Amino acid sequence: MSVVLVVDDEPHLRRTLAISLRARGYEVETVGDGRSALQSIAERSPDVVVLDLGLPDLDGIDVLRRLRATSSVPVIVLSARTDSADKVEALDVGADDYVTKPFGMEEFQARVRAALRRAGESENHPPALRTEHFALDFAERTATIGGDVVRLTPTEWRLLAVLARRPGHLVSQKDLLHEVWGPGYGRESNYLRVYANQLRRKLEPDPTHPRYLVTDPGQGYRLEV
Repeated sequence: MSVVLVVDDEPHLRRTLAISLRARGYEVETVGDGRSALQSIAERSPDVVVLDLGLPDLDGIDVLRRLRATSSVPVIVLSARTDSADKVEALDVGADDYVTKPFGMEEFQARVRAALRRAGESENHPPALRTEHFALDFAERTATIGGDVVRLTPTEWRLLAVLARRPGHLVSQKDLLHEVWGPGYGRESNYLRVYANQLRRKLEPDPTHPRYLVTDPGQGYRLEV
């Protein structure tokens, strides 16, 4: 039975989510603040964390940053913050998905299922890749250039992993958004541009003329190795 930790300072929403999740067969634990969340994650090792950003003691982004220092558990952010910059920040720090309040319960359940599915798929890592300029080890999540470690965010690793499973083949924007960010995404091509540019700055010898992470305008991306 999968364990879901719900972190939200609204008691009514915690109860509602717990009832809905338990009805689908999940074991659920609920807490109302960031410090309790970090303690619960350390003690219980949940399979999915549902994290509100507006917590009374710690900002949800800070909780997420501390969590990612020690754990790769899937995190679904819940937030009333609708600005694109807030979403990008949460995803860049390490969130697996971002759900804007208010939301439908069926959509929420689908996102939980998708997070668990992606977590299971991530155990089947793509093979390690080595090019003339960089090396990627997906099992260990290490990227190196000339022996120097390059830090990649969890979202950057997920994007590379999807492309690395089909090297040299075009992966559509819609497929990338679904696989990296979740089923609720399909039109946010700006997310892909942001992360592709970040990866090029970190890995490409000449980011302005990418050799490895190639864009097919209006279509998708390819990883040439």
